[in-house]
Amino acid sequence: MDINNAQRAEVLVEALPYIQKYYGKIVVVKYGGNAMINEDLKNCVMGDIVLMHMVGIKVVLVHGGGPEITDMLGR
Repeated sequence: MDINNAQRAEVLVEALPYIQKYYGKIVVVKYGGNAMINEDLKNCVMGDIVLMHMVGIKVVLVHGGGPEITDMLGR
């Protein structure tokens, strides 16, 4: 997907509040299921993880544990 500079700027403006909020924080990303099977989705997820790391967000990638994670997030 090709994007122009205006679209890139729009994405960055939209993302900036989240980058500022989560800078230096630990973010847990659950990765599994269809995201591991679909190559396009896998590339998107990995690209997002790299971007988060590059802007100072500490990413912990976990596989599985769906029911336990869902339960914990519900608390």
